[in-house]
Amino acid sequence: MIPKPLRTVCKVAAVLVGGFFTLNLVSTATIGALRLATESKRRKIALPCGVCRGKGFYICKLCKGNNTIEWSPLYDPIAINPCLCPTCDGNGVQRCLNCVGKGYN
Repeated sequence: MIPKPLRTVCKVAAVLVGGFFTLNLVSTATIGALRLATESKRRKIALPCGVCRGKGFYICKLCKGNNTIEWSPLYDPIAINPCLCPTCDGNGVQRCLNCVGKGYN
């Protein structure tokens, strides 16, 4: 058997933890809804990004879309190793830094 004072403490702790969880869930949903509403308003009136032409991405400038770069740790290389592009992670495209991938300013 669990002593009565310990049961009371456990009930209070459960109510507090449940309240914090519920408050966190409600505030997250409210902030998400407000953010969605403001983004949709911005998207309607905003001009498309001039750098990526409204797509949000453009061809990687380091590897020029080839997904790999030639790299050697030495100044005067004997052998050059193809490595995965660190800028685009081998995708060949990178997110537009002007509009942060949204497609509009």
